[in-house]
Amino acid sequence: MATGTLRDFMYVLFVIFLLKLKIFSGQQFSIAFQQPSDCRGENYFDISSLSCLKCGPNQTSSNVKSGLTCECKTGFRVLVSNGESITCQQCPDDNQGVTQDGYGCIQCPGSVSENGKCQCPKGSVLVERDGNGNLLNIARCEACSATELSFSAPDTTSSRCVRCENSFINSSQSCVCGTSNILAGGMCFSPNILPTSVASSVTYSQLALVVPSAWFSSFMYSSSAACLLFSNRTACQALGNMCVMNMHSFSSITNDACGLYNTIYRATSAQGSSQDISYWRSNLPWLYYGEQSGLASRILQTEPLPVGFSFKGAQKNTNIELLAAVYSMRGDFLRWESVGGGNLQLCPDTPARQQSAFTFGTAYKQTCVLSVSELLIGYPEPVFYDVFLVIQSAQETRRLLAVPLLNVNQQFNGQFINQGTVTDAASIYMIISSVCIEALALLCFAAGSNMNNWYLTRRLMLVDTLSGREKSLSSTPRVIRVASNIKIGFMLVPNTQKGQVYPPLLTVDFSDILITDPSTQTVTVSFSLEYTMDQNEARIKTDIALGVLGGVAVVHSLLKTASWKRRIASPLIDLQTILKFLLFYAGDLANVFFIITVGTGLYWLIFFKAQQFVSVLLPLAAQEERFVVYVGCAFALKTVQFLHKLFVQLSVDIFFIDWERPRSKASKHVEGSGEGKSQASPVSIWRTYFVANEWNEIQTIRKISPTFQVMAVLFFLEVVGFSSLALRDPSSNLLRSPDAYTPPYSLILRYGLASALWLSIGLIQIIFFTVFHERFIEDKIRQFVDLCSISNISVLLFSHRCFGYYIHGRSVHGHADTNMDEMNTNLKREADNLCGQRGLLPNSDTQTFQISITNRLRAQYDRILEPLSRRNGPSRLMDATANSCEQSTKAYHTMNRFLGSIIDHAHREMDYIVKDKLLFERLVGMEFIEPLDKSIFYNDDSHSFADVLFYGNEAVLLIFDTLFFCVVDLGSQNFILAAVLTYLQQLIFRLIRNGIGRRNLATKTLVDKRFLI
Repeated sequence: MATGTLRDFMYVLFVIFLLKLKIFSGQQFSIAFQQPSDCRGENYFDISSLSCLKCGPNQTSSNVKSGLTCECKTGFRVLVSNGESITCQQCPDDNQGVTQDGYGCIQCPGSVSENGKCQCPKGSVLVERDGNGNLLNIARCEACSATELSFSAPDTTSSRCVRCENSFINSSQSCVCGTSNILAGGMCFSPNILPTSVASSVTYSQLALVVPSAWFSSFMYSSSAACLLFSNRTACQALGNMCVMNMHSFSSITNDACGLYNTIYRATSAQGSSQDISYWRSNLPWLYYGEQSGLASRILQTEPLPVGFSFKGAQKNTNIELLAAVYSMRGDFLRWESVGGGNLQLCPDTPARQQSAFTFGTAYKQTCVLSVSELLIGYPEPVFYDVFLVIQSAQETRRLLAVPLLNVNQQFNGQFINQGTVTDAASIYMIISSVCIEALALLCFAAGSNMNNWYLTRRLMLVDTLSGREKSLSSTPRVIRVASNIKIGFMLVPNTQKGQVYPPLLTVDFSDILITDPSTQTVTVSFSLEYTMDQNEARIKTDIALGVLGGVAVVHSLLKTASWKRRIASPLIDLQTILKFLLFYAGDLANVFFIITVGTGLYWLIFFKAQQFVSVLLPLAAQEERFVVYVGCAFALKTVQFLHKLFVQLSVDIFFIDWERPRSKASKHVEGSGEGKSQASPVSIWRTYFVANEWNEIQTIRKISPTFQVMAVLFFLEVVGFSSLALRDPSSNLLRSPDAYTPPYSLILRYGLASALWLSIGLIQIIFFTVFHERFIEDKIRQFVDLCSISNISVLLFSHRCFGYYIHGRSVHGHADTNMDEMNTNLKREADNLCGQRGLLPNSDTQTFQISITNRLRAQYDRILEPLSRRNGPSRLMDATANSCEQSTKAYHTMNRFLGSIIDHAHREMDYIVKDKLLFERLVGMEFIEPLDKSIFYNDDSHSFADVLFYGNEAVLLIFDTLFFCVVDLGSQNFILAAVLTYLQQLIFRLIRNGIGRRNLATKTLVDKRFLI
């Protein structure tokens, strides 16, 4: 047992010792970083160990295979090779050279070259083996026959004789280009056919930089000469590609790429045209639509496409099929290629999303940031595209329509000719040059004077990393060009009902990038499709509607101002009158803008989404700016009206007339005397407090529930998916696949959808509240009138100095300050028609009135309240001997007796009459009769005293909430944020209305605000 314990203890110590060793410690598996360029001289890069290893004896690193293998040194041949390693042996004789395959040594007929191999004089080829492949003892040099029958010369490897290039034979009848001829690009040309010196530099206007191009200097002259002399189609295509790389720019100089192209174009006019197109010369690429400006409108807006587009139905046609002829840099035709799937779209994306760009009516825009280093690797040479629109009809065969190109960077004599100033609402997009392409997109579809200055072209490239190489074709380019903005635009034929459009226009804008650090440099690129129509007619109709309705608003505001002047009993037109007119006009003009914007939004929403054959297309984003300005004007003006209404409600004059009179009590015996004394019981103030609290509660009630309104709107927009109807595509589907392309939102559709939904839910609530809730559940306005009658209290309101409202609450039972039994008895007698009616006049139930009072009555009203106004004014006006509470009580009783006596006709000089308002007076909101001697009480069964409450201004509140919601959404493009902020806005203004309204109620009714709960 003891031995086993000792053994276990030693084992534990041994384990602890091992844990201290490095073999049990945490190990980091790291290696030194090496790359093939680090392995030089006698070292090569081993792809297995990712490190530099030493070559074998007499070996060096292979330059041919980028240092990944070893090769024999100069003067050594390969003795043994197993595919992985070699053994080298030196040739025994200094006059021997290594064979071309490196496996033998042979006696050279002449000298040995620097690489240890035999070399022959110019015009000869080296022969090392016989016809059977046996190595000769002595190599020999065989001269190629340059006679008329053979015309042969060594090939590029000097291993065999081949026939000379045809240009040598045609120019000098030999394989040697004579001194009188010009040797260029491996070809021989006769002199004086073209300028001897060509402009091989490329101008990068954005950088103000001119770069001598190695490609242009090597191939421009040869391509243009071969094109002109021999009608070499490949050379002509190569020359055209150089013109495209030069941005189709041309000038009075004829020795640049486009100048040489135009020279050949004019010189070969006798050859005729291709495909019966006058702009397309035989054997030449089609680059220009004529040589002068003014042809753009004729090409783009003269003849529509023979096929129409339809969004729905059996004849649905939304497919845009584009086909491109693809050419290499050297002018070789590569293939026909369908446009889509990423060939013109530099931004990476799924094929399905990229193909969504070619669905007619879907506004497509794809933007991304690309690394310059990736462009240098992915596009070593530019590829060129001639884009065509495929036209396929049932009766005709498949035909191709050439898509014209508008190159924004094209110049003539150093001036940009396809960049102009937009004269319509899109001019805001011309503020900075980076958005010039946006304005040009509008110009593409507007018949303006600038279009006549355009030069339309053909052929497109995406990335040019070749023309900016200065020293050699393998060097790193100094500058590259990238098509940073490609846009395809369609314009709808005016007044079409069959979905006809004009030929599309492809607009391209290039960015010049100076190469400094490719690994950190980036470029933003975009690809988009836009659809538009002539908006002039819609703009004119909108302006007409705005002018007509604006004139009506002026008249209506003048009537409101006249009514206001009469209601304040002021005949003078002063600064206050002008300010009031402007406030009225702000509200009416806000309604005009609101009607126009909502109508416009609904028009585009209904007619664009519901149309079968395309007859309308949405305005572009830039064309929506004017609409957004209208919405902003509507919101700003409606805010002014809302704040004005709020101020009026918070400054209204109100007083509660208590009709209750004291009741006599039984005689009370007084000690020490034999007499009994009768005392009157005091009138309770709690009825007034109760009515005041009820009035305080109904100040902010509305016909709609703000919480339900917000939740319902969000439910339909975000849960049901109505927000999808605001997307810039013809689809009416509410639910979209998350993997599908989502087009941008249209601000007009978004506003039309949001405003229509908010108004619809609001109107439904108002109808439900008016028809069902007020009739069967609760009508707080009528309940307040009933409460006044039960409480024996009337309410007098002044919204203007000499105009207001009167609620007649005088109890038909004489007293309301009673017990429950008497109260129930009184209510039962009233229900059984055993007492008089509640109306102000005998045998009348009318309790609510609009009142127009005389100046005399208003002056007396103000005189009674004057001590209180002095108390609230400067301290020097206050009566220091009077108690404020006593002053309030005295003023309350005085005012109560005075107003009660007025209602009872006790003051002949301040009497009143009761009458009905004329229909026209109700329509225009103005009283035609001015109260000079007697005040006028107008019967008002509609309870219009609610105009001083939120309840009576539901239309203003609903429109203000709608505009607030829409403005926030247009600015944030977020319905949820707009709903939350709208709800907070409603809550804040409700708190303001409650708080300040409560203070005003306490001040004007002389009710202590501590009793207003």
